[in-house]
Amino acid sequence: MREHEVISSDGTKIRVWRTDADGPVVLLCPGVGSGPESWPALLDQAHVISWYMRGTMGSDRPSDETRITLADHVDDALATLDDAGIDRCVVLGWSMGVTIAAELARRHPERVSGLMLVAGAPGDSFEGMLPLLPSRLRRSIGLTGTRLLRAAGPVLDSVLHRMPVTDVTSFLLRHSGVIKPSSDPEDVKAAIAPFLRHDWRWYFTLALALGQAPRQDLSGLRIPVTVLAGKDDVLATTESMSEAVGALPQARFRLLPCSHYLPLEAPQVVADELALLHQRADAVDWAVSDLFTHVSRDHT
Repeated sequence: MREHEVISSDGTKIRVWRTDADGPVVLLCPGVGSGPESWPALLDQAHVISWYMRGTMGSDRPSDETRITLADHVDDALATLDDAGIDRCVVLGWSMGVTIAAELARRHPERVSGLMLVAGAPGDSFEGMLPLLPSRLRRSIGLTGTRLLRAAGPVLDSVLHRMPVTDVTSFLLRHSGVIKPSSDPEDVKAAIAPFLRHDWRWYFTLALALGQAPRQDLSGLRIPVTVLAGKDDVLATTESMSEAVGALPQARFRLLPCSHYLPLEAPQVVADELALLHQRADAVDWAVSDLFTHVSRDHT
């Protein structure tokens, strides 16, 4: 895996990463504060390009710290694509990265050949969480809880930055309901170690800014879409994910026995579904190209 810096449209230095695998290209729109360690099956099976969100894991905070809106994250996605010389590819989003992936497809359909949405609602993330609560309460409780966590950032830093990442830590996480026991213990350790080192006040500032983006209308999409939802996900309800794509002509929806950390719990399913999505996207591109060829011939 390789990493380097690129400059986004507003001048912010963003750290990008890519794998060296020979597989088809996929742009990964990350969840808040997540890195490549969360995708164990993809790193060897696809040519993944991605970036670290502003102010996390080597990416700079913008000089204007309000520049963490959805539009800014989409600009970072475009900067990552342009730096890699990729005109068009399949795009994958996880958690709040789903909102970025969906917006990229809406604003720049010429750059997206297929869309995979994993464990996240397309916009209005706070309304889409906490499935056990009445829907009318979800947004307000989610926002309030996240604001309280942001205020507690320095306390979280003092505790989590000192927490050792050991086999015991992995075992406790995998049997606490946060992450399912189906996940590999070593993968969990690799993913959680950098995650615990975040500046937690900034982490929740990012989550508040991105999570309040309004629910996105995906009805205009004409590309293949795959949605992977976790049955036991408390941060993205099944309804918030399925309703957004239910009417799309090329949508594929799978409900898996997973939590929000679906990429760690069912990594091979993610890789297999991504391979299938690439095949579907290639088939659509071939059909469109063939149609234009026939139309062109008919007019000559």
